[in-house]
Amino acid sequence: MPPYILLATLIGAIYGTLFHLWRGRSPIDLPIYLLTGVIGFALGQALGDLIGIDIALIGTIHILEATLASWLSLFLIYWLKIK
Repeated sequence: MPPYILLATLIGAIYGTLFHLWRGRSPIDLPIYLLTGVIGFALGQALGDLIGIDIALIGTIHILEATLASWLSLFLIYWLKIK
């Protein structure tokens, strides 16, 4: 596995865990937030590749775009779970 995939997965999982610690209500929420954080991070990475803006890069990872997409997806899932 390439190192950038491992790093991106780890960062997305950390975001999901932090969101669960902040807003999680039950242990069932943890896997949902972990998966959402990783998927959101991957979508943000893909968006960063498509747009081509190189504001904040860690190697080939578009950290700014991926972080924003990950947190937006986490808030969206939280909002959908409440509704």
